[in-house]
Amino acid sequence: MNVLDAMKEHRLFCDGGMGSLLQAAGLAAGELPERWNLSHPEVITNVHRKYLAAGADIMTTNTFGANRLKFDKDGELKAIVEAAVANARKAVDEAGRGYVALDLGPTGKLLKPLGDLPFEAAVSLYKEVVSIGAAAGADLVLIETMSDSYELKAAVLAAKEAGIDPKTGERLPIFATVIYDEKGKLLTGGNVESTVALLEGLGVDVLGINCGLGPVQMKPIIKRLTEVSSLPIVVNPNAGLPRSENGTTVFDIDAEEFATLMGEIAGMGVHALGGCCGTTPAHISKMIEVCRKKPFAAPVPKHRTVVSSFSQTVEIGPKPVIIGERINPTGKSRFKAALRENNIEYILGEGMAQEDSGAHILDVNVGLPEIDEPAMMERVVTRLQSVIALPLQIDTSNTEAMERGMRLYNGKPMINSVSGKMESMEAVFPLVRKYGGVVVGLALDENGIPATAEGRIQVARKIYETAEKYGIPHEDIVIDG
Repeated sequence: MNVLDAMKEHRLFCDGGMGSLLQAAGLAAGELPERWNLSHPEVITNVHRKYLAAGADIMTTNTFGANRLKFDKDGELKAIVEAAVANARKAVDEAGRGYVALDLGPTGKLLKPLGDLPFEAAVSLYKEVVSIGAAAGADLVLIETMSDSYELKAAVLAAKEAGIDPKTGERLPIFATVIYDEKGKLLTGGNVESTVALLEGLGVDVLGINCGLGPVQMKPIIKRLTEVSSLPIVVNPNAGLPRSENGTTVFDIDAEEFATLMGEIAGMGVHALGGCCGTTPAHISKMIEVCRKKPFAAPVPKHRTVVSSFSQTVEIGPKPVIIGERINPTGKSRFKAALRENNIEYILGEGMAQEDSGAHILDVNVGLPEIDEPAMMERVVTRLQSVIALPLQIDTSNTEAMERGMRLYNGKPMINSVSGKMESMEAVFPLVRKYGGVVVGLALDENGIPATAEGRIQVARKIYETAEKYGIPHEDIVIDG
């Protein structure tokens, strides 16, 4: 059974820590554990065997740090990822059950503008690993321990674009977990609500939290996840908080206590449970023993209309939302001149002034016939999101400019706009399906703007129905009547 079909019927269990078990087997300080897939394959397979014997369903490949930045010799990365999948697959086949999750961790570099790694370079790094892992026979992609929403988006896009099952031709399921601090914040400023909006918009299958914290510290964050997420939730905590004893890192929660706490978390409405740093097959075995008894319920759709930036969310519906329209050349000669002169600082100033004046969302329209609109949209979106925390509305009739803006946007944008014309919907909806967004639907079609309310409602219905065919939920459409 496909892992997602299984999750509809019952709770699944992930494995636990890998690093501490390898250290116990002789992994030296500073040695890259991914190389053990080749040099010590039986040790790696034995770790998977132990977790399967403990009752876990999902085996995470030993590829957390596998990428071209660390393994740049010809053929080494490919050999490591293929061996990692094979080692996990061997244990799963022996057990006659289980799923192999291709593990993607952070690249180790910060993305621009905080660091020096370009967004598309990050996508490329992840795509290389995903394409190898998918071809080697992984059952799903697990993106974990992400503390930067922009790197998280790069990894998800890579999984969507390269994670194709060679047997079925379909995309591999995507699980994505992030690392929050005790206040529910990412390292780069995101929060639970902004992360959920981003991941749901991108179309991942399962989302959640791992590492950084123990089960006790995670509980308030898990409560927020269950309140806002419509997707299945996975929780993989550490075995409590780490401390150093005689130069060795140890964790403060044993298997019995871990199981009790994870039983409480299962009762909060979590759909997959496992462990991260410091957890062992004993932790997982005790956890499963307790959590199997807990009632299971499928996730409940929340039907929230939400746009987000890297750190903020705006929900449309509960109260009026103000969209700042100053970054738009219509009727603004000074702004047109700034576009022609590539005066990005003027555009940023307009954005910051609107943020200071209380706008909730900023409209971004950079369309002039005489400029390269896709290049300008890319430039303005990337610069704006580096200095402004507000969500953006990408406003263009140029689908290339729309895609460039959506792809590089660090959040779930608003999209202005789509009409009831089939040509418009067929151009815009595939982009929304891939990148996520809340779309402004215009109540007009091939016949123009209907003169009656009922006529406009009919156009709105057509927009909703067509969006649904692309997998876009009703809550991600906002109608301009």
